[in-house]
Amino acid sequence: MRFSKNLMLKLLPALLMMTAIFLFSARPSTDEQSSIWQNIIYKGGHVIGYALLTLSLWRGFDFDGKRIWLAWLLSIVYAMSDEYHQTFVPGRHPAVFDVVVYDNLGALISVWFARLLVKQKQPIHDGPVVENVTADG
Repeated sequence: MRFSKNLMLKLLPALLMMTAIFLFSARPSTDEQSSIWQNIIYKGGHVIGYALLTLSLWRGFDFDGKRIWLAWLLSIVYAMSDEYHQTFVPGRHPAVFDVVVYDNLGALISVWFARLLVKQKQPIHDGPVVENVTADG
């Protein structure tokens, strides 16, 4: 796959994902008590959002296999900053548990999935490849 050489264009999907996460967490909360289904949706949003952020950061690194863990780390750092951001939003509060469990789970799922895809694309060789050259050919 060929991507732009322009750093801003390569990181645009990650920046858009960060913006979406920021906007969702900037919404004031008026819920006194949420239902189990709301919790599942909210926590699922954490997992999906940070999985997509990690993958989009890795895309910005040209899908370099050595940089997948850097994409994970940057996602977790962003998750921590987002939880801090929530201290300024009415009705919201930071939750370390969200970062450690849900955001990290999403990032790790994308790392696992990405490594699975990379492993599938690598050719399997039983031994050294030797080219047979004959005088006829």
